[in-house]
Amino acid sequence: MNETRAPSEDGGLHPAARQHPSKLFVEVTTRCNLRCAMCPKYASGSEISEGDLALDAFARLEPALPHLDALILNGIGEPLLHRHLERFIEVGRQALPARGWVGFQTNGQLLHRDRARSLVNSGVDRVCISVDAVSPELFHSLRVGGKQEAVENAASAIDAAARESHRDVWLGVEFVAMRENVRQLPDLVRWAARNHVRFVIVTHMLAYGQGTTGAAFEPVTDLTLQAHRECKERAAADGLDLPSDPACFLKPQSANATATERRVMDFFWTASTRASSEGIWIRPDWLARGCDESLARQVEVAFAEASEIAEREGIDLRLPAIVPRRVRRCDFVEDGSLFVSWNGDTHPCYFLWHRYRCHIGGLTKQVKPVSFGNLADADVLSLWGSAGARAFRDAVLRYDYSFCYDCIGALCDRHQEAEFTLDCLQSPVPCGGCLWATGVFQCLR
Repeated sequence: MNETRAPSEDGGLHPAARQHPSKLFVEVTTRCNLRCAMCPKYASGSEISEGDLALDAFARLEPALPHLDALILNGIGEPLLHRHLERFIEVGRQALPARGWVGFQTNGQLLHRDRARSLVNSGVDRVCISVDAVSPELFHSLRVGGKQEAVENAASAIDAAARESHRDVWLGVEFVAMRENVRQLPDLVRWAARNHVRFVIVTHMLAYGQGTTGAAFEPVTDLTLQAHRECKERAAADGLDLPSDPACFLKPQSANATATERRVMDFFWTASTRASSEGIWIRPDWLARGCDESLARQVEVAFAEASEIAEREGIDLRLPAIVPRRVRRCDFVEDGSLFVSWNGDTHPCYFLWHRYRCHIGGLTKQVKPVSFGNLADADVLSLWGSAGARAFRDAVLRYDYSFCYDCIGALCDRHQEAEFTLDCLQSPVPCGGCLWATGVFQCLR
């Protein structure tokens, strides 16, 4: 197991190997007052029932609280709908060590002045508001039922309450980047500066519905893009004109093949063999027509402008990768995170938290949750330290499982069958269809 993290109270053990989680993500409710385009709850194929976290379930988390770096009180639903949110915050704030923080993410529609005072007085350290557009019309279309004006009022309310109580509450916003709104990111950072926002988290969108507004990235990794660029450069250097028909790369060798056809096929198989030694597929369609990198350039321009504004305004801007990184890092497992559903089930990460369907690069992935057990049957430290939970974390940290979106055969039956057992590399980790570890998705953590 990789143990490269800084020393801790556990004698330098990697967070995933400690006797307790370092971060708890607790879903206080799955109820919500909006119907957002980027939410899995309302998409076809999801099986997310509604409910609220019970007080006794939260009480079973208390043995872990003194060890936490962070307690994040949100999941699928809107945390402000839970009438005991302040109680959860207060208990967490009193039990967490001084270095730890308690926070949550909200759509901000219910965050008025009185509620802001109540939250701040209960001890909340960080509040992150979802703001995906500065245009009221675009905001409403993305967050159905929401108003951009309510978000401004929410930011003002938290800032005012923090000043009144003389508490250092970090106010942040999250921006979900999509093709439709990514150009508004620089204006969003300017808006954040005017509204006393300390940090801005930008994440790409994971599409849950077939008709969802397009994601602002293509699911092709940086190393695969580079491999295809190098192929084209080698072909040009050899004076070889690559055909525009992908089938030309896959024609069987025959006695009547022309010299040019043989050169094309030889070039393709040589390039494919070289790339496959590094776990990369060379795709005939990309060689023939080229990879459309115009979207990546648009995102790059928006990110660069937003970065300049954030640096000038003193805002902590957390940007995702422009394209997925082939070298993976699962922040959830690496940071020692445990996810708790409203019904007490425990899980390893956001991706494997619920049962839903998502759509990436024309592929449909049915996601099935991974659970380490329920709080009704065992205490949180026992569930965290169970043999199954430890084995799962150990397997993830080896990073020797498949990566589906660079694979010419994706998505194969191994990642779509009802009960996942092993992937094509004989790994028991069901994460080949997950892009969280590639850096394109971010969250409050």
